[in-house]
Amino acid sequence: MILRRVARPLLASIFISGGINALRNAEGHAQAAAPLVDKTVAPQADALPEQVPTDPVTLVKVDAAVKIAGGALLAFGKLPRVASLLLLGSLVPTTVAGHPFWDEKDPEQRQAQLIHFLKNAGLAGGLLLAAADTEGKPSVAWRAKKAAHDAADQVQDTAGTVQRKTGKATEKATKAVESAFDSALSR
Repeated sequence: MILRRVARPLLASIFISGGINALRNAEGHAQAAAPLVDKTVAPQADALPEQVPTDPVTLVKVDAAVKIAGGALLAFGKLPRVASLLLLGSLVPTTVAGHPFWDEKDPEQRQAQLIHFLKNAGLAGGLLLAAADTEGKPSVAWRAKKAAHDAADQVQDTAGTVQRKTGKATEKATKAVESAFDSALSR
């Protein structure tokens, strides 16, 4: 559908642009991310495997790569549901770290951060819609429910057939026994 071919690249563009910007200025973004990293990742650093990055600059670069790759996948319609979920997973910490309007004392700054926060909330809504979009095909849940219903119908049909055949066989056996009994009595 033409709508998806237009909407997905439009939605993806902000993430690709943001990812490129974050790669170009990783240190600046890392300063904004540092308070969130200090609250969330740093306390768990000892428990994490050695390969998992814990410094803000590396985490910003990883986040930027996710934004660029996820945005490109979404824009080109390749794995759009997975790409949308990746972008959503990237958007949440970016929003919390980058737009903490609740910490702002200056009313103008607070309002500006609130606007950016709400913009990202709107983007999250778009990503949720993109993640749920089955492109007109039935969802996995619907297909599973239908398969279960079809299987139940098949079992019921088979049970009915078996019951009818058993009834006919019982009827034939009863007639045969009655006939044998009648012929034994008539001798």
